[in-house]
Amino acid sequence: MRRLFIAALAATSFATYVHAESNDAGPLVTPSGKLQFVRVDRDFVGMLDNETFDRFGANTLTHFDDIGDANDTVTRTLVQTDSGPVLYDFRHNPPIVERSGKRMTVRRVFWQSDEVVMQSSQGWFRLKRGVLTKLQSSTTIYH
Repeated sequence: MRRLFIAALAATSFATYVHAESNDAGPLVTPSGKLQFVRVDRDFVGMLDNETFDRFGANTLTHFDDIGDANDTVTRTLVQTDSGPVLYDFRHNPPIVERSGKRMTVRRVFWQSDEVVMQSSQGWFRLKRGVLTKLQSSTTIYH
């Protein structure tokens, strides 16, 4: 337990690229086009350049964005849905959609080159290539 605490402390101490949550519906500029979230009945629809690419259930819109360059381009975003976090990777066209498959409320997100590490009320998790893994302890410093 102590090692997990030390790893979590190290991650939060040295992480400079942690992005706060947002409820901005857009439009947000991405490499794949302009992203917009639109409320349709009880769901939200993710749209790129006015074309639907995903639909998810959520009471409110909450997402964490990975900003790619000086132009404030959103390269990836992690969206909080009723069925768990969903990762959208806009570095590909069409964007890659990765569902975590685990209901949880995300508190913080740390972006790495090919993975996203998130803290939830249930602990620390990594989503990499569509696979959600619960982290035990680590010497990796996330930023």
